[in-house]
Amino acid sequence: MQFNDNALLQLLLGDHDRHLVRLEQGLGVRLACRGNRVSISGDPGRVALARSTLATLYRRLEEGRPIDSAEIDAAIRMSDLHGNVLDPRRETIRVTGAASARASNGRPMSPRRDNEGFHGLPGPSGLGGLHGTDADPRLPFADLPAIRTKRGAIEPRSPGQAAYMEMLTSHEMVFGIGPAGTGKTYLAVAQAVAMLQAGRVDRIVLSRPAVEAGERLGFLPGDLKDKIDPYLRPLYDALHDMMPGDQVLRRMASGEIEVAPLAFMRGRTLAHAFVILDEAQNTTVAQMKMFLTRMGSGTRMSINGDLSQIDLPQGISSGLRDAVETLEGLPGIGFTRFESRDVVRHPLVARIVDAYDQRAAAERDISRHRTRRESDGTAK
Repeated sequence: MQFNDNALLQLLLGDHDRHLVRLEQGLGVRLACRGNRVSISGDPGRVALARSTLATLYRRLEEGRPIDSAEIDAAIRMSDLHGNVLDPRRETIRVTGAASARASNGRPMSPRRDNEGFHGLPGPSGLGGLHGTDADPRLPFADLPAIRTKRGAIEPRSPGQAAYMEMLTSHEMVFGIGPAGTGKTYLAVAQAVAMLQAGRVDRIVLSRPAVEAGERLGFLPGDLKDKIDPYLRPLYDALHDMMPGDQVLRRMASGEIEVAPLAFMRGRTLAHAFVILDEAQNTTVAQMKMFLTRMGSGTRMSINGDLSQIDLPQGISSGLRDAVETLEGLPGIGFTRFESRDVVRHPLVARIVDAYDQRAAAERDISRHRTRRESDGTAK
């Protein structure tokens, strides 16, 4: 691949070629830079994928958007969407280790090619800073969803996020299930803000259970706001990322944005609103049913949680787990399951999640084996 702007190419490569090394490791190819050319060797399919990824990152630099290690990791994660199926009409999307998101009708995504170029670039006759056919490979980022707020566009940074963003635009009720750090809450808030600013909903309602890690509101100091604010802080943070602070305060004062603990939902009908329930794994079965039945005309709901971080007292079933078992497969309700590879925090977080998941799986196997022995009357 040949690049016309050496200054941008240096930014693409990173200090001491650190971006190049990371791309090599993540994409499974060999990259070498000589002058303003980057050569790629390896499996033909991986080579094509690497060419597309480099072209996309270079185009980002041409648009004046910076690239750091987080962007490189996101590009590697998103590269796995190349050639896979992602259909928003499907009710359940599970992104596996191969980043496959299979649709019920088997219709593949259609990456832009040939005259369409990359993200609206002109065709092969002149593709920005890339020469001729070097800019022609299919793009793994093409046709992916983006949430547009007045603060700018928010793009998916993992296959799971892409699937989830498709669900948020195509379903009235969406469950996002998976480990912390996958962007479930952040993207739901972004979609809510985008719909509010576009006039598609009249207000945003953000909620989460106020029972975590064994604490109860009655034992916490301060008035009601002081008690619940620590639980709702992640929702406030996401809001302030999407909107100027003064606008957040103004909309909260007018009731266009409401942040409240789950208990305050009882007895209400929420119409023409975007309602988000965060940390849903900490709801009881009764609380979850109560929340879901608040849905009124013109309302969207996003329910997010991590079934590996349930803080309910022992013996109390998670409302999120029960809802998944009860509702999955119902028309109009979408489910997206995130995995450790969708974690967009520090790469160590994904490995930590994997380690805990592996230990939990081993403990389940031991428990099943012990139960089987006891039922056979062979336990010692």
